[in-house]
Amino acid sequence: MIAGALESKRLELLHEIVPGATVIHLLVNPSTAGAVQDIPEVAVSAHGMGLRLQVLPASTEAEIDAAFAKLAREKAQALIVLSDGFLTLQRQQIIGLASRHAVPAVYPWREFAVDGGLASYGSSIKDAYRQSGIYVGQILKGAKAGELPVQQPTKFELVINLKTARSLGLDLPTSLLLRADEVIE
Repeated sequence: MIAGALESKRLELLHEIVPGATVIHLLVNPSTAGAVQDIPEVAVSAHGMGLRLQVLPASTEAEIDAAFAKLAREKAQALIVLSDGFLTLQRQQIIGLASRHAVPAVYPWREFAVDGGLASYGSSIKDAYRQSGIYVGQILKGAKAGELPVQQPTKFELVINLKTARSLGLDLPTSLLLRADEVIE
């Protein structure tokens, strides 16, 4: 499944951003089956890098607050926010809490980094909307929806917010910055 592979890639990026981290926290909405299914794949990747994962379930605003309170108590080293509609809708809350608690975090969508998150890696929502428009056009021209091929994302974006990195005291590797599709200053 592509989502699990993307979460593992986010883990690699976070490990590159915070190489000294030994424990990585995952903010997960347990109400989303897909996100829960991705955890084992991320755990295998983490184990292979010598990292330990800790899952933080959050399916309400209050649970997000509680998750960050736990991160603060445990002096969290790094965080991955798993791809989920609810967590994306709560991105301002999550970004604000990550900033307040100085937790380096990697997110699934570029909008997180644009809004002040440290870094994001994921498929392009803009490209997905474009592809959806093409599908709608084909259906309006008479194509049967059930006969159209299933499409997977083909464009992935790495966006890094350098201002946020500086505020966290992180010196990002040049090799990472060169790979970024966008660096926000």
